[in-house]
Amino acid sequence: MTARGLAWIAVAWIVAAPAAVSAYPGGTPDFVTDVAPFCAACHSSLSAEALEGAGPRAEKELAANKHLAAILQGQKPYDKLAESDRAALAQQLQTVDANSQIEVGDFPPQVKAGESFNVTLTVTGGAGPVVGVGLVDRAHRWYARPASSAGWAVVGPPTIIGPDGKPQSGWLDGRPARMGRKVTYVNVSGVSSDPLAGKYAKSKVIYTLQAPDRPGDYPLVGVYFYGTEKATKLGSSEHPVYGKQPLGGYGGKSGRVKFTSPVVISVK
Repeated sequence: MTARGLAWIAVAWIVAAPAAVSAYPGGTPDFVTDVAPFCAACHSSLSAEALEGAGPRAEKELAANKHLAAILQGQKPYDKLAESDRAALAQQLQTVDANSQIEVGDFPPQVKAGESFNVTLTVTGGAGPVVGVGLVDRAHRWYARPASSAGWAVVGPPTIIGPDGKPQSGWLDGRPARMGRKVTYVNVSGVSSDPLAGKYAKSKVIYTLQAPDRPGDYPLVGVYFYGTEKATKLGSSEHPVYGKQPLGGYGGKSGRVKFTSPVVISVK
């Protein structure tokens, strides 16, 4: 390849890089489909149980070791902060985590084979402005699959209710109608939290599911994908084009994956 060709590739990469940086911190606008937790490899976990069977690797994936340790030790890019600011940032992010939750509710403990019913996932906190919410078959970072793999069928597009209490359809509209919008994962926009003010957004996603045809006990788990650093002034920076970004940058481990406790619904 010529020197000119290499130069053009370098320029193209530099131009494209900011868009990549804003991809996950701004949600997943290009991935309007089912997802599983393994796709968020740069995110941290808050529970070793979410990586059961992973051995020593599980400890490395915990937020305290994967993310907060880098802040407290002053690793790049956190070395630009004073030690006192790094300690304050770590404390604020822990507060965000403590107040970022997902709950599964409004579901029947027992349904008939083939019966349709609603299940609601309620999420609180997260840095925003976009968070991800989904239904999976188990509370495990690497082994979970979309809930449809367990036999549940999504009936119609999920109903997304944002922090303002109003329905949202913008993310789902990004998927061509001809392909169907019966997905197990969604983005919720308009989310913001402030640990210093004690303010945390709350949203919900309502799924209509159809039970499997065969009787049995079937699992259902909610999963929450959210960021932390953009909820703080110390943990964010302003990009001239893409606005507020996490200080750790794309792949900076400031994201989180959190699960609900598994629920089991009996199909008769």
